[in-house]
Amino acid sequence: MENELQDKVVEQPKKDYTLPASILISAIILAGAWVYTDKTLVSALEEKVLPPEGVVLPIRWGDLGAQLVNAGVIDSNKFKVIYEESGTFTPLESASLTGFTDEYENLLLGQNDGQLKITEDNAGYLLNLFWALGLANKNPILDTGEMVNPEYGGAQNFASTGGWTIAQGNAMDHYSRHKFFDLTDEQQALVDKISRGIYRPCCNNSTHFPDCNHGMAMLGLLELMASQGVSEQDMWKAALVVNSYWFPDTYITIASYMNNGGVDWKNVNPQEILGANYSSASGYAKIASQVPAQPRRGGNGCGI
Repeated sequence: MENELQDKVVEQPKKDYTLPASILISAIILAGAWVYTDKTLVSALEEKVLPPEGVVLPIRWGDLGAQLVNAGVIDSNKFKVIYEESGTFTPLESASLTGFTDEYENLLLGQNDGQLKITEDNAGYLLNLFWALGLANKNPILDTGEMVNPEYGGAQNFASTGGWTIAQGNAMDHYSRHKFFDLTDEQQALVDKISRGIYRPCCNNSTHFPDCNHGMAMLGLLELMASQGVSEQDMWKAALVVNSYWFPDTYITIASYMNNGGVDWKNVNPQEILGANYSSASGYAKIASQVPAQPRRGGNGCGI
């Protein structure tokens, strides 16, 4: 009987643990591939949005820096301190690391006849130069626009004015007081039009209401481009380039959003991207909510 029972014992198949292990390994490999692909995609987008070699802008700076200094809009000694004293009043994260370079010195006090190039390294410095220009250059947008609306208690109450602490005297001593160039009626109309269509992700206002440094700097850039005969199409393109260097996280995220929709960054419409639906604080928040978090690149803050 015992032998019969032994004869009836069926040998159980051995469990194969190699299959689950192989599945796990495959999953890890795939996950790694997804992470690698995502990082590769982000890196590729960064190079499109922020070309490492920089972008040549359709303007010549000339001796505007020296003019701003001579008019007292910029106190050159105060300005240099921003970059020479480590950890003091840095307008961008790398300011105290780069110091006051030869390029900065020349843009502030020299003659620059070639076209201006914006890079990741000098974006914050150009922001300050354009800020000074936008603040001080005589323009109807500053004289009659939102900045002087009585509802806000005066133009002196904004970050773009109260935050400019490196002038000789008070910032309002220079507010829309100097003529660094003349604009024709057509050029002024172009500045007015484009300024109403350019937003910034630090607030919900357009450049026509330049209540922060980015808005005031963009106004200065638009005026300069218009005065040098830059076309409307090229003004939009340049504005998007500059905004991208000032707000890298924002525009890399927007580029990712557009890429997910099948639109390459080189094919985007600058006027559309700079509008409220993408570039305002509220518009960008909606875009960002639909895109996985991107590695942070920093950018340029709303003060000196």
